Amino acid sequence: MTKEDCVITAYREHCNYLARGADTPKRIIAEMMSRATGSTKGKGGSMHYYSKKDNFYGGHGIVGAQIAMGTGLAFALKYQGKPNACFTMYGDGSANQGQLFEASNMAGLWNLPCVYVIENNHYGMGTSVERASHHLPLHSKFRSFPGIVCQGNDVFAVREATKFCKEYSIEHGPIFLEFDTYRYQGHSMSDPGVTYRTKDEVTQYRESKDCISKVKLIILENSVATEAELKSIEREIRDKISSDVEEIKKEPYPESSELFTEIYVGEPPSFIRNVEYSTSIFNEHKI
Repeated sequence: MTKEDCVITAYREHCNYLARGADTPKRIIAEMMSRATGSTKGKGGSMHYYSKKDNFYGGHGIVGAQIAMGTGLAFALKYQGKPNACFTMYGDGSANQGQLFEASNMAGLWNLPCVYVIENNHYGMGTSVERASHHLPLHSKFRSFPGIVCQGNDVFAVREATKFCKEYSIEHGPIFLEFDTYRYQGHSMSDPGVTYRTKDEVTQYRESKDCISKVKLIILENSVATEAELKSIEREIRDKISSDVEEIKKEPYPESSELFTEIYVGEPPSFIRNVEYSTSIFNEHKI
């Protein structure tokens, strides 16, 4: 992939944005802490990041909503005659949403360069894939489209699968790419994550398939770095993040005037311009 390819995904896309558009983690953390110095000026929070110059079209809070938008981005690429693809990412829980069926049908009719990327971590909101989806595997729901499964916790496998799918979609149209991965934590703060699976299952996955441990093992086996050097790098990163957080705490919150910016093209409607009390309310509560 290059930054000429489009990427769109669901919410909490911190790592996607770090890889795609953020220069440092600091701007991501600042956004999570609602500071004006954040990547979207403190207005997106933990869910919504965006970088048009990097063709990263953000995270979206409505389950599956980004799928139709990603299809539209693929349409734009083809309409403009660009040799690029749109990677439309969604989770296993979104694989049963109606938007996917409608949008991919149009993508197929028009041979759009869209790679539908399924991040299958085996569990939706407290529900396993086997209990939520009548048809498995997920990538084969659309039998007229090709689909492949890739070990999502192997960075090298992901790279090759991504390269193949990009080239295929540009030449032939939509393709489904299912990443087999896993999540260690609960779906949200209200989900302990252990009511629908065992602790042993999580531990076993951590010990046998963890993506970072895999890369670390390859680095050590090939003498790219020593254990001591890797620990030093990790300490350096942790210290930098801790320092960044302390700096961010001193940074300002967004001005109340930002409440209506970047929502409308041109001037906002008069009924919004005339809501004079909104500024005083926001100032009073220091929002």
